[in-house]
Amino acid sequence: MIKLTQEQEKTVKQWAKDGYGLSDIQKNLSKQFGVSATYMDVRFLAIDLKLEIRDKHSVPVPQIMPENISSAEKDDGYAKATDRNQLAESDRGVVVELDQVMKPGSVVSGTVCFSDGVSASWFLDQLGRLALNASQPGYTPSQQDVQAFQQELRKELEKRGY
Repeated sequence: MIKLTQEQEKTVKQWAKDGYGLSDIQKNLSKQFGVSATYMDVRFLAIDLKLEIRDKHSVPVPQIMPENISSAEKDDGYAKATDRNQLAESDRGVVVELDQVMKPGSVVSGTVCFSDGVSASWFLDQLGRLALNASQPGYTPSQQDVQAFQQELRKELEKRGY
């Protein structure tokens, strides 16, 4: 996890407003602040700082909405999430799983069950943007769950060599 001063955070936010991508921010962190960070660390920093990363050459990635998911995908993904709901309710932890077959348009995808039992599908696209589609409309996980999700996702990705 990257620790920055408030002044450094302001600078990173300005880079994002100026149109810098995640890899550019990663390079600038190293050059200007001497902060060594992985691409995933920078992505999580962008989430923490609520940055809107806009690549000038990017094509918008369609949002995964329940109505756009086939019934087979719903049954498979949400059945797994239901099993995790029971696990999460018993231990109040965040459970992250990676898909065996990645969703189209994603580099990596999977499901998460937050400590309150709400499940969601997620994916990272080629630009490092994270999309989260909760089974409960309008759901926002707690800050602790977001941090736990980031840590668990990082562990799972490292296990798989990402």
